[in-house]
Amino acid sequence: MQGKISVVIPAYNEARHIVGNLVEIVETLSNFDYDFEVIVVDDGSPDKTYLEAAKILSTHPERVRVVHYDENRGKGNALICGTSFACGDYVVFLDADMDLHPAQVPVLFGVMDALEADVVIGSKRHPASVVNYPWHRKLYSAVYYYLIRIMFGLPVKDTQTGLKVFKREVLLRVFPRVLVKRFAFDVEVLVNAHRLGYKIADAPVTLHFQRGSFGRIKLRDIMAIMQDTLAIFYRARILHYYDKVVTGDAETLQPDATAREVERV
Repeated sequence: MQGKISVVIPAYNEARHIVGNLVEIVETLSNFDYDFEVIVVDDGSPDKTYLEAAKILSTHPERVRVVHYDENRGKGNALICGTSFACGDYVVFLDADMDLHPAQVPVLFGVMDALEADVVIGSKRHPASVVNYPWHRKLYSAVYYYLIRIMFGLPVKDTQTGLKVFKREVLLRVFPRVLVKRFAFDVEVLVNAHRLGYKIADAPVTLHFQRGSFGRIKLRDIMAIMQDTLAIFYRARILHYYDKVVTGDAETLQPDATAREVERV
């Protein structure tokens, strides 16, 4: 890859695993000879994930940055916050739990290069993907995909997988339009990228689900996702809200005033 890569990792209550996972992420990306930085955003974790993550700053001070704020605001907010601190020409979204290993990042960049895409998202529904996660999650994913396809016509089969690559300019134009910071955040980002004319492609992933039989998604989460998705549809198709937002050609995002970066010692 030509240019710098910023890997943004949202984290919530990951104190037990964050140090080991960060070490593995840094070592993996270093093997690819990338110019990269890793930005961990603690989304107001009660377990103070950021304090554990900060331990790696002494051993990887040039690679890792740790950002945190006190109130939990959702994964989408953490990704926007992390991107506002990012310096890269490309921004990678990667989940902290390592269900999706960072060794797969070059696959997404390969697809971006081959298809001249602006956005590449990991897809559990790609024919070359290898997935190991509960049957009910597969059912939710399939139903949601068909709804998204009907409502927005997105050229992808999966919006929710936590591994994505964006050219920086895409996020600079899209994020000011995004209102959803928790559920359906990925959909709102992709809907806006698609409406702005950016090329979106999907890529195969290998996923090993590690959170037990039910994971973190509960019935109230599903209801919240549907509510947010319908709100996005209303803004896009009825209000045409996204078409009215003027973002200009900003080179940076305004950082969250409540977010603080842990200083390197």
